[in-house]
This record gives sequence, C-alpha cells and structure tokens, in this order.
Amino acid sequence: MTTETIISIFLGIGLSASVGFRVFVPLFALSLATYFNLWELNDSWQWIGSLTAVVTLGVATLVEIFGYYIPYIDNLLDTIAIPLATIAGTAVMVSTIADLGPVITWALAIIAGGGTAAAVAGSSGVTRLTSTATTGGVANPIVSTVETGTSIVMSVLSLFIPVLAFIFVVAILYLIFRVYKKIKRSKSKTT
Repeated sequence: MTTETIISIFLGIGLSASVGFRVFVPLFALSLATYFNLWELNDSWQWIGSLTAVVTLGVATLVEIFGYYIPYIDNLLDTIAIPLATIAGTAVMVSTIADLGPVITWALAIIAGGGTAAAVAGSSGVTRLTSTATTGGVANPIVSTVETGTSIVMSVLSLFIPVLAFIFVVAILYLIFRVYKKIKRSKSKTT
C-alpha cells in the first residue's frame, strides 16, 4: 500500500465523519477541492468537480445548514440524515480511495465510510433529540452550530491534513463509544 493510498483512505474517513454531522458540507468541500484541482478523485467521480455540481452542492449545503435552525424541521432532518449520511459516507470514501481494487475499495467504503458516517449521524440525532426533550428545543440552535462547525473543520482538515483529520475521527468515535457505554451503564442501574 502506497503513501498516497493511505492518505486517500484518511481523507475518505475524515470526510465520512464530516458527513455524519452535515451531509452536504463535505460533499461541497470535496466538489470545491476538485473544481480548483486541489484534490484528484477517481475517474468515475470527476463530475463532482464540475461547475454544475459545485453550485448544486453549494445550494444543498445552505438549505441543509439553515434547515437545522428551524424547530421541528431539525428533528425531521435527523430522521433522514442517518441513511443519507451512510450512503454519502460510502460514496465519499469510494470517490477518494486511490490504487486499490474494487472489492477492497467497496469494503472499505461501506465499513469505514458508511459506518463512520452512520455512527456520527446517529449520535448527532440522539444529541438533538435529548436537547429537544430537555430544553424544549431552545438549545437546538447551539447543537446545530457546533455540528455545522465540526463538519466544516473536519472537511477542511480532511482535504488539507488528512492524517490529523483521521486522528480527530478516532477521537470522536472514542468519545461516542464512551458516552454510549455511560448511558448503557446508567440505564442498567435504573432497571
């Protein structure tokens, strides 16, 4: 495995985690990076760097970001975000992996890309649901801002410093795991 292949995997995992926070932010970032020739994608994914894709993904990004600031729409978006994030995380991973055969590429894309995106999107949905239940939705804009900011930072890091983005993804997944274990323990103590 070459260094380029490893970096491309780190890029894909970083963008997949970002997809878990906001589906369109990393796709838009990847589109911009491809449009400006900052990153080269697999041949079948070159279309994402077209002006049409940049504009379409830019509009979708703005609609998604602002949608999360509308009460009740934010929770509705969360219900569709997990399956969309899983698909988008898989697609992002497939588009970025370099120099691997199709079987390994798709296995990595489904497990690392889709799995990472689904884990992050699921925890984001639970966070917003908890915020809605405990604050009546008053804190949801804060949750949305943190998620959007994290998605932007992860997208930029993934494109420019993929190794650091990968380290952040590992930290985020570890944090999700710790919170899940804590919640599971507290539920078992109450029953």
